[in-house]
Amino acid sequence: MSTASIELSALQQDAFTELVNIGVSRAAASLRKMIGVQVLLSVPSIEIVSRATAARLVAEREASEFVVVHQDFQGAFSGRALLIFPKENGRELARAVTGGDISPEEIAELEDEALTETGNIILNGCLATMANMLQRTLTMSLPRIIRGDAPAIFRPSAAGDDDEEALVLFLYINFSVHERDIRGYIAMLMDLPSLESLKLLIDDFIERAIGETGG
Repeated sequence: MSTASIELSALQQDAFTELVNIGVSRAAASLRKMIGVQVLLSVPSIEIVSRATAARLVAEREASEFVVVHQDFQGAFSGRALLIFPKENGRELARAVTGGDISPEEIAELEDEALTETGNIILNGCLATMANMLQRTLTMSLPRIIRGDAPAIFRPSAAGDDDEEALVLFLYINFSVHERDIRGYIAMLMDLPSLESLKLLIDDFIERAIGETGG
């Protein structure tokens, strides 16, 4: 599917990148309070792509299967948010969250709980902050975990809908947790009307920002 009709302009891209970075920074601060160590998150790139392209992007970067925390969101724009880690990085994050000095068997038992809580903090915190800055609210579902290869995690059945044409707002994120380098991805599965609504809200945000600076 062509994404030309919903591509972000350079100004929209800059504004949305700012929104996302503020969102993940606040989420990182919340995560730091929970685990008691320094947490840094950054979002160096944002793209709107098809599901197939999103699957290819993560498959090209990673050789392993993935562990994914996902939450549905509804409001001024709706969809499903995915926090995606290579399986090994998911374990490493769980180890950081639980303190690190535990056995592989204990990590396996605690991994889902640690990742669910981490995903809830990052996805909920990021989306809530973005919505607030766009002067809107979102309702979030409880987080759930799925595992699989890249095509599986972007398959419609995995996303809870049957829309093969749904697009993905794809964010590559870098983590640094307690001196551990952990990479991951945030993806938002959204249909065309939701993406168009989000673009309009970004335009409103840009207009308010220009007005505040007297530009």
